[in-house]
Amino acid sequence: MAPPMSAGAFLDALRNEGVTVVEVGDWREHNRNHKGPWGPVHGVMIHHTVTRGTGNTVRICYDGRPDLPGPLCHGVITKDGTVHLVGHGRANHAGLGDDDVLRAVIAEKVLPPDNEANTDGNRHFYGFECENLGDGEDPWPEAQLEAIEKVAAAVCRRHGWSERSVIGHAEWQPGKVDPRGFTMGWLRERVRDRLK
Repeated sequence: MAPPMSAGAFLDALRNEGVTVVEVGDWREHNRNHKGPWGPVHGVMIHHTVTRGTGNTVRICYDGRPDLPGPLCHGVITKDGTVHLVGHGRANHAGLGDDDVLRAVIAEKVLPPDNEANTDGNRHFYGFECENLGDGEDPWPEAQLEAIEKVAAAVCRRHGWSERSVIGHAEWQPGKVDPRGFTMGWLRERVRDRLK
């Protein structure tokens, strides 16, 4: 079991991995902890936003939507590869997912198919939303892909996890497709190589 990093340790881990970071508002205290526990943490979850434009995307992820209060993640990775920190603590990003997937992440094994939504993921995963329309056509610039790789590796490095602790929302929650436009297997290979 891993306790979550402090906000300062989280920021340091990202910067030590070479990530360009922007701190947004009171991100260190911005969370949904009053709705449930944050931790123990077991992995990093990657999403796409279905939004366009840095300002709009960061605002939505910080404030939330009418049907889902913010923060909607811990960091927003924009097209230029900048990571905008919008929350620290419990965030509305993972939702309910498959307990078998969580067990595989903890054991760092190959993920089984996600066929249940019976486990609270918001307490167990760091979440990064990546600016992309998620239509399979919106491009993923190399700067953004490199930043996704770096943030995942930074969190894994800090906790002593392997690339197997990095999953996509689609691998956690039935019916989700994100991130769309690259495979998580490809991303995990990049994270594995970075952690060597």
